[in-house]
Amino acid sequence: MDEATIKSRLEFLRRAEQLKDTLRSGFTAQGRPESVAEHTWRLTLLVVTFADLLPGIDLFRLLRICIIHDLGEVLNGDIPAPSQDASAPKSDNERNDFQSLISPLPESLQQEFLELWDEYENASSPEAEVAKAFDKIETLLQHNQGSNPPGFDYEFNLDYGKRYTDAVPLATAIRKLIDQETAEHARRRGESKASVR
Repeated sequence: MDEATIKSRLEFLRRAEQLKDTLRSGFTAQGRPESVAEHTWRLTLLVVTFADLLPGIDLFRLLRICIIHDLGEVLNGDIPAPSQDASAPKSDNERNDFQSLISPLPESLQQEFLELWDEYENASSPEAEVAKAFDKIETLLQHNQGSNPPGFDYEFNLDYGKRYTDAVPLATAIRKLIDQETAEHARRRGESKASVR
């Protein structure tokens, strides 16, 4: 193995480290803003935890998809779903950022990573469908568990990502339980808003 091969991969990893400081709109249980890297870590943990209930899924491929799915957010950050502009090319921008991020890697590895990223973005395989669905599940789980600021919109979450979670029966079953928690948060928030008036 030549030194240049190792150095190019280390350069990619140094660039990817920025994901640890790229913040999301969610909050931890202690009230600290969550990073994209933390979301990705728990998404992969979620997948491993439920892997035995996902027959026919290539777990290694699924994990690779999960690990790279948000790497395109390293350069320009995460855009929360309620803030996304339907006319803006979010996917195109993230893909371009992802390509820039992986540019130090050998061409074959760049191609492999880009194929996995596209697979996730287009939900074009059973593994990508699971990754998309569980990505939404992890977000909902964090929103229910997090110490969110006043005015957090729990009701938005009741419809968030349903087209993806509805595509995977296990995600549908998990979501049913999480949606009950979300509805309870929304109800309590409604009561506290009424008491302030």
